[in-house]
Amino acid sequence: MTGWVSVGRGADVSGELFDDGEGVGPAVNDHQNLLAEQRRALILDEVRRRGGVRVNELTRKLNVSDMTVRRDLDALARQGVIEKVHGGAVPVAEATAHEPGFEAKSALELSAKQDIAREAARMAVPGSAIALAGGTTAYALAQQLVDVPELTVVTNSVQVADVFHAAQRSTAGSGPRPGAATVVLTGGVRTLSDTLVGPVADAAIRSLHFDVLFIGVHGISVEAGLSTPNLAEAETNRQFVHSARRVVVIADHTKWGTVGLSSFATLDQVDSLVTDAGLSREAREEMTEQLPDLVVAGETPDNSGGDNGGTADI
Repeated sequence: MTGWVSVGRGADVSGELFDDGEGVGPAVNDHQNLLAEQRRALILDEVRRRGGVRVNELTRKLNVSDMTVRRDLDALARQGVIEKVHGGAVPVAEATAHEPGFEAKSALELSAKQDIAREAARMAVPGSAIALAGGTTAYALAQQLVDVPELTVVTNSVQVADVFHAAQRSTAGSGPRPGAATVVLTGGVRTLSDTLVGPVADAAIRSLHFDVLFIGVHGISVEAGLSTPNLAEAETNRQFVHSARRVVVIADHTKWGTVGLSSFATLDQVDSLVTDAGLSREAREEMTEQLPDLVVAGETPDNSGGDNGGTADI
């Protein structure tokens, strides 16, 4: 079959790539009539997990039309997370310094981020001082924290700060929100991922002390620890980690095995990892050996094995 390309794994993606008796995997097979964002998240996961996928496989497994699948692939290609090829799609082989924007990441792994956010919110004690480093998973967590009373929240994310400010505005007509959070937004230079970094942010964070830091990552691995493609963001994240009594990483399964340009923490500096049920069994075993606490959100008897181990960037 012509039109397939190498995806940087040292082998060609051929027409026989998926002829393994598994179709396109259980992550897709059990989902019918999905919303567009859910379909696209599943398609992206399959593309990354298997190294490519055909249009006709997706139409059959998702029970949608050829045109619908092609529109979904067009949307993912515009986000820069896949490359369309003849008859299907393959993942984009990203450099370690590539930094996706906030909007591009927001559309990916939505269900996993919500599961992680709900689980991580249980770790926020009323009246405590917490830090929320920027990112789309932290943004989802902020939405779960607006009702936790008397929090002091320090963040370098304008998006996260807006969540708390919007919650305040929604009750403006009826007086102050009971137990509302006090939000401190660091200054700094805004990155593509919509976080504030640089010397101003670093100095502000360095002078503070947090009970818990909730931090998302570009990548996590045994060898590289926690990493990001942005050098300035790496330094700001180091300050966050240094100022926290407890470090909680919030990261979906696609972050496993990804390595960004700059590491900012080793795994022995992490107290807890909150991830989703898509994390592979092998990754779970490695994380259990490395970390004091591994929390798998959204676990059910059907997915407890972690069917979808991935190494892609979200």
